[in-house]
Amino acid sequence: MTSTDPAGGQRAATIATIADEVGVSVATVSKVLNGRADVANETRARVEASLERHRYRRRTRRTSDPTSQVHLVFHEFDSAWAMEIIRGVEEAVAAAGVELVLTQLGGVHRPQDTWLDLIVGRRPLGVLLVQCGLSEAQQEKLRRQRVPFVAVDTDSATPAAVPTVGSNNWNGGLIAARHLLELGHRRIAVIAGPEDLLCSRARVAGFGSAHDEAGLAMDPGLVRHGNFYLDAGYEHGMELLQLPDPPTAIFAGSDAQAMGVLRAARQLGLRLPGDLSVVGYDNLPVAAWMEPALTTVHQPLHDMAGTATRMLLDLAAGVDVATKRIDLGTELVVRESTAPPRPAP
Repeated sequence: MTSTDPAGGQRAATIATIADEVGVSVATVSKVLNGRADVANETRARVEASLERHRYRRRTRRTSDPTSQVHLVFHEFDSAWAMEIIRGVEEAVAAAGVELVLTQLGGVHRPQDTWLDLIVGRRPLGVLLVQCGLSEAQQEKLRRQRVPFVAVDTDSATPAAVPTVGSNNWNGGLIAARHLLELGHRRIAVIAGPEDLLCSRARVAGFGSAHDEAGLAMDPGLVRHGNFYLDAGYEHGMELLQLPDPPTAIFAGSDAQAMGVLRAARQLGLRLPGDLSVVGYDNLPVAAWMEPALTTVHQPLHDMAGTATRMLLDLAAGVDVATKRIDLGTELVVRESTAPPRPAP
């Protein structure tokens, strides 16, 4: 019950081969391959190890139909930022006539194996991952089932082997700082995202590079790390703006943090942009309706999501993608929240 591997001319393993080697039934191996939950963990681990050793792959491609599903998985989606990604994915799957299923992981960045088994059992067209990732074993399980997966990566930290669509975070920090420096600001603070996220560090690095090219030193004492939410912008903004020598401009790592900074500034009696200039990041729809309208770095979340979805659908159809990593450009959108600093008395 073996067959010849046409690529290498060697005898390729079958389900029966795997069953004999592990000492289980063919039905048990089939259950593992199909993501069934009714297999003991120790048995499942031995079967998967054997499948990996033999580089077992299904020999027939399953077909998809217009009711097939794409699973969109977030670590959490409780923000306008997440809604932009959802809209981009929805638009692409609607055009392809497939169904979208949303999942959030309750704030964790890696799904549990039990969740993955459930997904495999549903036989989806593919899986889109946002701010979460899979272990190597989980990736291999999906590959073995011929379930493609693509990351919508705002963090720039996805492994090279995972097809990914992201954006240029370093350039986003660069253009934000250039704008403020060109306006004449010299004491500029940064409220970045979490320090353990590569996208946050990349934006701060780009911000620093703009200072370098202007021949100016960036003040590390004006760098804070938040959480991309309103509360961090407000709390860090209050602290920075009450320093003995406060900044004349603040670059926030998200539009939500920028909104928190604006609230802090108003409570302290500052006028914007006369007393303080603020630059956000993401260019969410609300940015144009704030008071003052927010100058911000446009991160093309909608386009990132749509591009990733189309890449996933191509992979599901057996089409090879030209590149596994696509980084879309970032650009500055200048509105009313930035102006030259007030002249010193």
